[in-house]
Amino acid sequence: MNVNTDSVISITEANQNFSKVTRLADLNGAVIILKNDKPRYVLMELAQTEEEQLADNDDLLEISRRLIDRNRKAYEVLAK
Repeated sequence: MNVNTDSVISITEANQNFSKVTRLADLNGAVIILKNDKPRYVLMELAQTEEEQLADNDDLLEISRRLIDRNRKAYEVLAK
């Protein structure tokens, strides 16, 4: 994930002005919230998290295909 430095905000500022944080997330796609000067939280639109989850499912399908191909004989024996 590329981080836009304009999208980094302290937890104190996020707590005091949450509407500003949501506007930044709308403009930049995501906001990194720092706690003790370290990245701790990410705020992003729900639709974006669903897109990320779909990518993860594609990865899982690819891994499943490789495992099935690698262990095809064992699956065929179990299927009998």
